[in-house]
Amino acid sequence: MESQNAFSRVFSLEFFPPKNEAAAESLQQTRAELAKLKPAYISVTFGAGGSTQQGTLETVLDIQQSGTKAAPHISCITSSKDELRQLLNTYQQNGIDRIVTLRGDLPSGAHGSMGELRYANELVAFIRQETGDHFHIEVAAYPEFHPQSRDASSDLDNFKRKVEAGANSALTQYFYNADAYFSFVEACEDRGMSIPVIPGIMPITNYKQLARFSDMCGAEIPRWIKWRLQDYGDDLASLKAFGYDVTLSLCQRLLDGGAPGLHFYSMNRIEPTKQLWQDLNL
Repeated sequence: MESQNAFSRVFSLEFFPPKNEAAAESLQQTRAELAKLKPAYISVTFGAGGSTQQGTLETVLDIQQSGTKAAPHISCITSSKDELRQLLNTYQQNGIDRIVTLRGDLPSGAHGSMGELRYANELVAFIRQETGDHFHIEVAAYPEFHPQSRDASSDLDNFKRKVEAGANSALTQYFYNADAYFSFVEACEDRGMSIPVIPGIMPITNYKQLARFSDMCGAEIPRWIKWRLQDYGDDLASLKAFGYDVTLSLCQRLLDGGAPGLHFYSMNRIEPTKQLWQDLNL
């Protein structure tokens, strides 16, 4: 098994598509400022069930045309093979050569079709079948394990299916326990998986928002961090300062331990991603 240290480090960040014109203008400013950091690429998410896929496409093309490499998220849930084929073709025609593949989730309360492909490994295999090696395919990894997994072993089995289907690298769900990441990477190595697993980093700026996200995605906020954040209450300056120190220390430990890069969930904000990037000398 090739060590994570053997890979060239990749530093990237993520946006979500704007929902209105004012948000689009704000994102343009954010993109222009963060592009100065020269990330390897900027990924763009979509809503549940691909509900913002058009916005994802527009944002991706805007980023790509500005001179920064863009990587759209794409999901198979609710989508037919023909729809996926058309989307992949559009991305190819516009010079996109990196893609983040996910199963995706149905919108809340929806009871519609799951689509022709049900799992992320099937989507990876489909993309390889349709486009060969054109795309660098990234998949999701869960150091604290997917909330819908039966157990840790089955979650690793699911991850391995994505790797064997043709994934080039993985981006993790955010976490605040570096040991969970290193343990996950070691477990992957033990199972013969040799793609780089890049930690996803969520800066801490809003406790209620972070708690809501974490409840939805299964990411654990360590008890000592949660209690400190709760203690700050409405003292947002102290909360942000503490959250920044926690995130900076996490990033440094991950890099010192050999992580093959960092992927920042920017939440469409300039700070603190910019400050972390600079303080880490990326």
